Amino acid sequence: MSWSSLIFLSGGAYFFKLIGVVAGDRLSTKFESFTSFLPPALFSSIIVLMSVTDGSTLVLDARLVGVGVGAIAVWKKAPFIFVVLVAMASTAIWRTVT
Repeated sequence: MSWSSLIFLSGGAYFFKLIGVVAGDRLSTKFESFTSFLPPALFSSIIVLMSVTDGSTLVLDARLVGVGVGAIAVWKKAPFIFVVLVAMASTAIWRTVT
């Protein structure tokens, strides 16, 4: 990363923080329904990136099986510890079989 991009991104972050301070509650009420979707979307995109990439290449392996089984368990509203254990077990089983 170059110094110019670092300075540009830092300035942009400061600019958005300044807008939030100046605008206050006027903007928060308009974007309230939209901003509630941001944390889950960002978290799920990080999970997908970590599951199907290795550096800059696309890899479809046992990690994707674990994420898929975990997603099904979440969809079925299973407890969190069960989701983690089922995802870990399915990943381990898939790696053993293949």
